[in-house]
Amino acid sequence: MKRLAICLIAMSILILCLVANCACPAPTAEPTLEGKLQIFHAGSLTIPFALVSEEFNKLYPDVEVLSESAGSATTIRKVTELGRECGVIGSADYTLIPQLMFPDYANWYIYFARNQMCIAYTDKSQFNEEIDVDNWHEILQRSGVKYGRSDPNQDPCGYRTLMVWQLAEDYYNVPGLYDKLYGATGELMRPKEVDLIALLESGDLDYAFEYSSVAAQHKLNYVKLPPEINLSDEKFKDFYATAQVEVSGKKPGEFLTQKGKPIVYGITIPSNFPRPEIAVAWVDFLLSDEGVAIVEASGQPPIIPAMTNDSSKLPEELRKYVTEAS
Repeated sequence: MKRLAICLIAMSILILCLVANCACPAPTAEPTLEGKLQIFHAGSLTIPFALVSEEFNKLYPDVEVLSESAGSATTIRKVTELGRECGVIGSADYTLIPQLMFPDYANWYIYFARNQMCIAYTDKSQFNEEIDVDNWHEILQRSGVKYGRSDPNQDPCGYRTLMVWQLAEDYYNVPGLYDKLYGATGELMRPKEVDLIALLESGDLDYAFEYSSVAAQHKLNYVKLPPEINLSDEKFKDFYATAQVEVSGKKPGEFLTQKGKPIVYGITIPSNFPRPEIAVAWVDFLLSDEGVAIVEASGQPPIIPAMTNDSSKLPEELRKYVTEAS
């Protein structure tokens, strides 16, 4: 009898467990994401964004990520002027997002990374064994030396280069330096900063004004400029602001005045993108610990925590990563 009682109790417990399990809802699987995600980004984000997308696709293999690089202003105008579909905009200057996209195409942005200006060169560059942080401006003016910059109307690196020249005139106390470098015989301009890399490697250019992350990613030599002029340090923001460059605005004939400031990258999701859940998932991965580690390993200091202009307008999934900018 005792053995029978024990068996009955055990069966009762088993039945209760089965009933309880049936009453509980089954765990829901994560929603499957699929479709195309177009990402338009600054040329300097090509390598880090490619690496982020590679890891993202391990989680969401049915999302086809289609990336295009260009100067940041050109990148944004693909959406605002050409009407192209885009899920994520990555700009090397966060201020271009409100300047060119608000209010019709976006109402929020997130700052996520920093950078600094440098002068890249190769072992084939003339005077490569002489150039340093003190004499670069003199070497660029030597006969036969060719140096490049990107177009300020298309690419923030272009107007930041001109700002570096303006700041250098004061920092090195060389009156007229900006005018000597601007439009000189040895100067060459291309749409975006990464377009200058091939010219450096072929020997058609001796020097190019680049972001330090781009120089490091392409294993180029580079002159690390002083923080007073390389647009990297908040301590010198007031001095940076003394430099300014006029560039094309929203419409033909309109202009924006860009003032010098520390380099900060921004990201947003265009408000007319028809598959926002895919774009949000990608930005979520970018801002995650794994995404931040990829950006940092690519030579760009991440902003931790990331910052936003208005957290109330962010997709809810992204709010955990950011603080609101003052």
